Amino acid sequence: MKKLMSKFQIDIDYSNVELNALETDEDFHREAKTLLPQALQKLGESIGEQTWEELQKNLQKSGSKSKGSQLEKRKFIQETGRTYQRRASGREKQELEDYIVDQLRSLQNKTR
Repeated sequence: MKKLMSKFQIDIDYSNVELNALETDEDFHREAKTLLPQALQKLGESIGEQTWEELQKNLQKSGSKSKGSQLEKRKFIQETGRTYQRRASGREKQELEDYIVDQLRSLQNKTR
């Protein structure tokens, strides 16, 4: 997952998190579990976007002029995000949760 996280950029929205209220490990993990579905969706969309770009490059290399529309691209990316959110392994979910906890701790340290 760390490879996955470094390869794909995801912007998790932490603006609704009350950082001051996070005190124990349990608090951090509870908040991370709340943010996990959104993070899985975003990670899946990032994977989908890169996959779309690679598919388009491969189509161009093969001489195909068919390039998908923006609507098709958006649908593909959103569907990839939803699929990843539903089908991510337990290990992937746990690693992403740990990543979110690390991010929350980092944000909390910056605000103190």
